[in-house]
Amino acid sequence: EENALLKARAWSRATGLAALSDDSGLEAAALDGAPGVRSARIVPGSDSERTNWLLAQLVDKSDRSARFASCIAVVFPGEEKLLVCTRYCEGSIAEAPRGQFGFGYDPVFIPSGYDKTFAELGAEIKTKISHRALAIKGIAEMLIPVVQYVAVRTVDNSSPAPRGGARRKV
Repeated sequence: EENALLKARAWSRATGLAALSDDSGLEAAALDGAPGVRSARIVPGSDSERTNWLLAQLVDKSDRSARFASCIAVVFPGEEKLLVCTRYCEGSIAEAPRGQFGFGYDPVFIPSGYDKTFAELGAEIKTKISHRALAIKGIAEMLIPVVQYVAVRTVDNSSPAPRGGARRKV
């Protein structure tokens, strides 16, 4: 959550606009939640090098449970208002990489309820069940009342003044 908020606040300050940011990572139970927020940089190199690092860390571990976490933060300029939504995709780590699709740890992550890795399942399924998909859905639901409020204010403040008086303030 901290990283997502840090990025969203920085963009909001820099642009003067609302900003949305996400931070995601893979949390392996046997590694006390590592690699976590450092998933993309736990070791230098390619996705396959990071995946090989993860598999090496789990070689002697019986608990292969893991989850992807995604935190999306929205920050509004000049206000303390913010929205934060964190969602998870629970699963486990395969013994070896499998599949051709996706990126990062997708070739070794098997989501709960499936017997294939994200890289085997492909984009159609992943975009429905992934941590990011769930977090985006969650933040969208939180943003609906905000958008409705802004739309009502915009309409009320741009409509012609009623007869005999000034515009109504909302």
